[in-house]
Amino acid sequence: MPGSISRVSTPGSPPDRGRKRPSGTPVDAPRDPSHGPRPLYPTGGIAAATAAGIGLAVIVTLTIVGWVAAPHSPFGEEVVELLQGAVLAWLVSHHVSFTIEDGQFGLLPIGLVLIPALLLYRSGRWLARSCEIGRLRHVYRAALAIASPYAAIAGTLALLARTDVMEPSMPRALLMGFVIAFLSGGLGALRQMMRDRGVAVGALLGLMPGRARSLLVGMGAATGSLLLGGLLLFLAALAVNLPEAIDATRALAPGMVGGTLLLLVQLAYLPNAVVFAVCYALGPGFTMGEATIVAPTGVSVGALPLFPMLAALPANGAAPVVSLVALAVPFVAGAVGGVLTQRSAPDVVSEAAPLWGFVCGVTTGMVCAALGELAGGSLGAERLTDIGPSSWQVGLVAALEVGVAAAIAAWISNWWYTRRMRLAVAAAAEAPVKEEPEEKTGAEPVESVPVGAGLATVTPLRPREEEADDGTAAEEREPSEAERFTERQRARDRAREAKKAERAARREARAELRAQRREERRALRARRRRSRRGGGESEEMYGISYEADPEEIDVP
Repeated sequence: MPGSISRVSTPGSPPDRGRKRPSGTPVDAPRDPSHGPRPLYPTGGIAAATAAGIGLAVIVTLTIVGWVAAPHSPFGEEVVELLQGAVLAWLVSHHVSFTIEDGQFGLLPIGLVLIPALLLYRSGRWLARSCEIGRLRHVYRAALAIASPYAAIAGTLALLARTDVMEPSMPRALLMGFVIAFLSGGLGALRQMMRDRGVAVGALLGLMPGRARSLLVGMGAATGSLLLGGLLLFLAALAVNLPEAIDATRALAPGMVGGTLLLLVQLAYLPNAVVFAVCYALGPGFTMGEATIVAPTGVSVGALPLFPMLAALPANGAAPVVSLVALAVPFVAGAVGGVLTQRSAPDVVSEAAPLWGFVCGVTTGMVCAALGELAGGSLGAERLTDIGPSSWQVGLVAALEVGVAAAIAAWISNWWYTRRMRLAVAAAAEAPVKEEPEEKTGAEPVESVPVGAGLATVTPLRPREEEADDGTAAEEREPSEAERFTERQRARDRAREAKKAERAARREARAELRAQRREERRALRARRRRSRRGGGESEEMYGISYEADPEEIDVP
């Protein structure tokens, strides 16, 4: 109608719910995120699509750079194959295997998983900032909101990348896309929520049950120690055989751009090499094709592809004697894991400490088995169909070696902890108890209130401090697990400071005692010197005699 304002909703536009908009803002303008939270699941789809798109852009860029550096046909004839190769590389970064004409390619670089993981982590943080998730325990909703559409995108790209020569595994694309997105996106959302609410990582661990937290800490410490030992072993082997690696790089003649891409590929395969070195340190070793073995018991390797990283493999025959030092790595890792397991949640019963230490070793063995399964795979057909460790052998040996070392270390740590507690209780029992004077309050006692006939009933009034105390006592609640964890940490810090002060006092006492003994020895030496100088002179002897009065002696 002329002179009136009508609101017409177009198809696809959200209905007007009566939200207030700033003056001068058109109705069809996009909503400012500051006016309210966005819906979770549609925003999760946007976050998943953004992460997938940026990852594809990175992979396509690297693929084009490699295509430019290599001899090629005109761009128009190879553009479809180039894009298919980029999509296939994106799937490989999600650890998706594919089949070829003669076999299957499953030896995938673990390091490439870092690219989609970082992108999904940032998408999870953006999702947590844009949407209202609620509590920390609802973070799985944000993880599902990202993982579900991301898995659908991965499955669709696996279908589009199929050719007559290569065929990616669509079920693996769906599974790995969902797992990587769920873990990385959920971790990013959780980190952002913790940052917004001011929750520390220690407080979050304090919400877990004590035993589960101790096993998690011990397993992480043992696994980290194993991976660190594997990294040092691989770097040492590569440093010893560095001339062979340089010769292999020169034989490939990759050029400047190709050399950079070759270095990136080797960095992507570095986690695989570390896992292989861990399997060598555990004992079962790994294979580099059919009828081959690389283990402390011996090395038997056939012809291998020309790849610089493979120069770190020892020569055929007996294993190098220096490399046998790596057999101590799992026992050191078990000791570290057992000590931290028992330190996180000490046991009053000494028999339970070795049990939980062995459970820490079993969980570490499960993690090692999973890493061995991810690191190995097939590299085409013929003799390179079996490369990598046996996951069940690695898991079993790791559980035994790490578990036994962790059980012994946990028992020793628990014995030391209980000994300190007994000494602390004994010292507290022997200390004199000081009686604290009673605090005087401003209120008069009840007896001072006048009571008599004809007087009104008088009710004694308590001071405000007592009322406040009773109010808090009425509303007193049980401390949470996080508060108990914080209190235990403070008690441990106080005990550690007291122990340091006691050690300092003992050192000072020992120093004073040593100084006193030195002074006594000096004085003794001085007296001996004086006696030697005056040895020729006669020494006068002095004696004391006593005489008794005869009258006082009673003679029968």
